[in-house]
Amino acid sequence: MSLYTHIQTGDWKSEKHVPAIECPDKVASGERFDVTVSLGKAADHPNTTEHHIRYIRVFFKPDDEKFVYNIGNFDFAAHGESVEGANEGPVHTHHATAFHMATTKPGTLHAVSFCNIHGLWESKKHIDVD
Repeated sequence: MSLYTHIQTGDWKSEKHVPAIECPDKVASGERFDVTVSLGKAADHPNTTEHHIRYIRVFFKPDDEKFVYNIGNFDFAAHGESVEGANEGPVHTHHATAFHMATTKPGTLHAVSFCNIHGLWESKKHIDVD
């Protein structure tokens, strides 16, 4: 069975596990632009020792190419764990990331998030190039 049959999708506005990709719809060829990927933008996702987002992975697939490019791997490792017990720790990472990228070709950004309870979730956004 393919891993891809286990990746869930949905609308980030109603499903708290789906990554929200924020970036321009159209960019200038070869010029850097800002990208933000987050979870819980419309509906909060828990961030506890027992239930959290472990990572976000971002890929880019140019329209005219077969394979994807790995843009970045963003891990979230602090969810309130502590020697005092679960959720007693002073540090919690937030499941969001921001980065810059550039492309000379139009294509689709794919963001995949992993919830330790509910598995893999994906969203995508097409980017046009001037």
